[in-house]
Amino acid sequence: MNNNMKTIDPKQVSVAEFHGYLLGAVAPRPIALASTVDQNGRVNLSPFSFFNAFSANPPLLIFSPARRVRDNTTKHTLENVLETNEVVINIVSYAMVEQMSLASTEYEEGVNEFIKSGFTEVPSEKVTPPRVKEAPAAFECKVQQVISLGDEGGAGNLIICEVILAHISTKILDQNGKISPHLLDAVGRLGGNWYTRAGGDSLFEVEKPLRSKGIGVDQLPSAIKNSTILTGNDLGKLANVEQIPSIDSTEVDEIIKSHNLVSRDQFHFLAQQYLRNGQTEIAWKILLQENV
Repeated sequence: MNNNMKTIDPKQVSVAEFHGYLLGAVAPRPIALASTVDQNGRVNLSPFSFFNAFSANPPLLIFSPARRVRDNTTKHTLENVLETNEVVINIVSYAMVEQMSLASTEYEEGVNEFIKSGFTEVPSEKVTPPRVKEAPAAFECKVQQVISLGDEGGAGNLIICEVILAHISTKILDQNGKISPHLLDAVGRLGGNWYTRAGGDSLFEVEKPLRSKGIGVDQLPSAIKNSTILTGNDLGKLANVEQIPSIDSTEVDEIIKSHNLVSRDQFHFLAQQYLRNGQTEIAWKILLQENV
């Protein structure tokens, strides 16, 4: 047993308590700001963080309005979707996060959260619910299916939405016409009152091992694999090469001499710095020179 882990049986704690653990740990979660209308044409707008993209062909988004834990009631969004089978999913940026939060207020039936939150309605082209003008992206959707996951408080309702039209602000596109995470400036939901902003120093790249097959951590030399300095992330970077590079490098010799490296830890600390700067090959050669 790991004494550093708290083990929780969801059947041994309250739904509210386990709900808190789920939302605190499964994070950050993207946010669907969903606009719907009821059968009388009344508009509703509400955010949901049980949300993600699940297919590109057909293009499917799924979000889940859960039954309220405290009183087992359902949300207007779910009721509207069941009546009309339409929804617009608006993406939330940092510039609109406070208004988005205000839209989550449980106003009475028939209250238009666009008005309460100060968002601007823009007519959709293929569905009845309006989209949010301030959103950096919006997806007009037809609802394919609603799957109830239970009839008790806290139970989700998977709303499977097929995207039939997308609207992408040109302000979030880079020079190649791709969505830039820096320009999107998206926010994600965590537990409690916490959110995260996907921008600035929080953004980083990890090269996908698609075009090459990494050697794997199991193939790392034992002195590297068992390092007390290199982290799991460091080992993952080192193992994501097709083959261990040769150690012949005048550049690396000069680097080692300039740092007056003596101990294994010193070699590993220096290699770690190059790894953090994305210079994996030099990091490799520094580590290999330690045994020369």
